Amino acid sequence: MDTQRVTLITLTVTDLTRSKAFYKRLGWTQEAGGNDKIAFYRLHGQFLSLYDRNALVADIGLPIKERATGAITLSTNYSTQEAVDAAYQAAVDAGALQLTVPAKTEWGGYSGNYTDPDGHLWEVAHNPFWDMDASGQV
Repeated sequence: MDTQRVTLITLTVTDLTRSKAFYKRLGWTQEAGGNDKIAFYRLHGQFLSLYDRNALVADIGLPIKERATGAITLSTNYSTQEAVDAAYQAAVDAGALQLTVPAKTEWGGYSGNYTDPDGHLWEVAHNPFWDMDASGQV
């Protein structure tokens, strides 16, 4: 059995309508199969979902303790620094909260960070040590 894989990443959100609008402004296309509590977005070989926080609590039958965001960072890597800058600006234009503007990193790359409307931390980066194919896969 292949266990070293992820097929679905779910972000809980407090306002699904607001979050769907943000990701739409980023250029993401929502997949069929969602409803008023969850939205799905197809990635390369997996899905990302936005799930209403109260619906998740009802689904699992346990409260979700409040905690600081930033415990996980979702990253999108690009083949050039210019592509990182463009992706970062697109996120800001879509309503992202700017955290760090893209800049050279101590490890030799180039990256910046922002949060979506619910505080989920995103990084846009260029890693010169990774080869990427035409579809953006490492």
